[in-house]
Amino acid sequence: MTVIQGIVEHGDERGRTLGFPTANIQLFDNQAEDGVWAAVIRTDSGKPWLAAVSIGRRQTFYAQTGNKLLEAHLLDFNDDLYGRQLTVTLTAKLRDQQTFSTINALTEQLHHDVTATRNWAQQHYRWLVSPGSHENGAAIWPLPRTLAAAQ
Repeated sequence: MTVIQGIVEHGDERGRTLGFPTANIQLFDNQAEDGVWAAVIRTDSGKPWLAAVSIGRRQTFYAQTGNKLLEAHLLDFNDDLYGRQLTVTLTAKLRDQQTFSTINALTEQLHHDVTATRNWAQQHYRWLVSPGSHENGAAIWPLPRTLAAAQ
């Protein structure tokens, strides 16, 4: 497991417009492996949250020229984190980074990533999965092909 601490900074707010708001932390190149991860995040208040985390340069929008960034979508969370310190524990790599040809393809994959994070947590961090989050139709999507094949 990799643990990263950092202060949440303002980003492009693109995740928010796609329905997946993220807490953004700037990274050094060697700080963490690029990819999409299931993670446990503790806010500066100490409360843990389940999150789908992307680490990379946002290839779909910036190719390889963007800054390396940790973007954490905290599941079932609705609060302001700007300027707050987070401790991010990357618990399971879900997939490698990809470049998407359309915003719709990216959004569809984000839904899969959230589902894969919830499914992984059901087995390993059950206490972090919000009651009813699997029964809520808005929170259910099929598993990504790579994870579905592994199960």
